Amino acid sequence: MIRVLVVDDSVTTRGLLVRLLHADAEVLVVGEVGSGSEAVALARGLAPDVIVMDVNMPGMDGFEATKRIMFEAPTPVVIVSGVRASDEVQLSLEALRAGAVHAMPKPTGLSEPGFEEESRRFVRTIKAMSQVKVVRRWPDGGGTPPHDAPPVVGVLSRDADVRVVAMAASTGGPAALHRILSELPRDFGAPILIVQHISPGFTEGLARWLDAGSALRVKLGEDGEPLSPGSVYVAPEGRHLGVRSRGTVALSNAAPVAGFRPSATFLFASVAATFGTNCLAAMLTGMGHDGVEGLRDVKRVGGRIVVQDEATSVIFGMPGAAIAAGLGDVVLPISEIAAHLVQSIVPPGSSGLGT
Repeated sequence: MIRVLVVDDSVTTRGLLVRLLHADAEVLVVGEVGSGSEAVALARGLAPDVIVMDVNMPGMDGFEATKRIMFEAPTPVVIVSGVRASDEVQLSLEALRAGAVHAMPKPTGLSEPGFEEESRRFVRTIKAMSQVKVVRRWPDGGGTPPHDAPPVVGVLSRDADVRVVAMAASTGGPAALHRILSELPRDFGAPILIVQHISPGFTEGLARWLDAGSALRVKLGEDGEPLSPGSVYVAPEGRHLGVRSRGTVALSNAAPVAGFRPSATFLFASVAATFGTNCLAAMLTGMGHDGVEGLRDVKRVGGRIVVQDEATSVIFGMPGAAIAAGLGDVVLPISEIAAHLVQSIVPPGSSGLGT
């Protein structure tokens, strides 16, 4: 049985979430409370396998409660949000940075269209996230203690400079992306394109949140806009992100790739085809194996591939699949990736976007 603690200050919403979870024979709701402070206490006392956490609550909100839980009683926390207000989205993303493993919209009311599918997705997600192995997070929000293992596995050739960076992530990705982008300088000499698998309703808020925490310009990609060094382009919700031969953003409504749109494989294949040996692909924390086939294209054209290590990945699915396929040139903890990107790109002001 998967033991779940449900936290929401709305009695009505809390009751709905509990009913949805109780309907699954593999789930047991061991507690339900209406405040963040009660959640912290029960996380210690009940030792649930996963916590469903509302984000916007009076007193101690879901962000602060997540920080406390990840320090005092590390437990997978799934943030549920109405995602109608920008402050809820920002709190949700800060909770991910503090150690929550996933953020998703609350299921709509019983009479709303799509309720059945939303409900099934909610329960599937809670069950999947209960299996995530979390680590203690320090209360200053700095994440895990310094990683002591040697950071680099493998050595990359300096035969070709990097002129574009493509990054992909799923579970755990928002915090990883925030960490990397916040450590890059304003004059970073290459454009960055990002595919982040995230629940509907969060993508635009993710771009704003990353922009606020970085010296770079972070925005949703727009079809046809020129790629610019020092700018970061996030795949919009429901559209593939790639590049065109003249160094512009390309958005596509093509069919999902292995179930994903946007797809990491689509992005990696696109930058490989356009930039060849001058591209760098980074595979970050995430569930599944999206992106592996695209990395094969990057490898074939002589591009570089950086993979986040297991110790600092929330879920080692995507990075692990890349390594198992023999595609990782360099394996790094999250704390080393930004510095590696800076060392890899062409100097600011160099030309050569696209061919």
